[in-house]
Amino acid sequence: MLNDLVSINKKHEEAAAAIYDRLQTELKEKYIVTISGEVASGKCEIAQVLARLFKKDGLKVKILHMDDYYLIPPDERTQWRKKHGIDKIGYDEYDWKRINQNVDDFKADQKSSLPSVDLITSQVDEIITDFKGIDILVINGLYSIMLDKAHLKVFVELTYKETLKEQIADQKEELDAFRMKVLEREHKVVQSLKPMADFYVDFDNSLEAFHL
Repeated sequence: MLNDLVSINKKHEEAAAAIYDRLQTELKEKYIVTISGEVASGKCEIAQVLARLFKKDGLKVKILHMDDYYLIPPDERTQWRKKHGIDKIGYDEYDWKRINQNVDDFKADQKSSLPSVDLITSQVDEIITDFKGIDILVINGLYSIMLDKAHLKVFVELTYKETLKEQIADQKEELDAFRMKVLEREHKVVQSLKPMADFYVDFDNSLEAFHL
């Protein structure tokens, strides 16, 4: 996403370090990591720190943001959701065909066209990237855990109450009555997907990291 502001703190650094340590034992060519969790749980921040850690090892990491892959553009999404109902909010709002094409291009070491939402203009731009020489693909987003082609699926454990505080702090969207219903629905869907993860990072328990 263009013009997105992130604030990295110690907990994000420790979470990324836990994932980094886990990958030391299983990292292989053209590796794919997904990072899922509640809204504002720190997915973007963790992805950035993780990429920097691998950069120090001489590995190239590309980050994809699932918020860029919504089928409905940002300016139209609220009205679309009001028209079609809260129950339509979920992983079917993503353009999975586009996501899988970009992943296939990564695996094939070739150029690819990526969507990129400009948070200031709310426009969806197109960016051409070359996956040649990219070693690791990190995909963060609410429902990125559903990507079958991922080698490691990470779930960030942070309570709905805590992520709500983050939503209030970042002020990206007005928290009116409808937005609160959206957050509640997204919370429900994200939690339903949690069992699909094979590695968890828990901020509420001194950053405990565990896997199934």
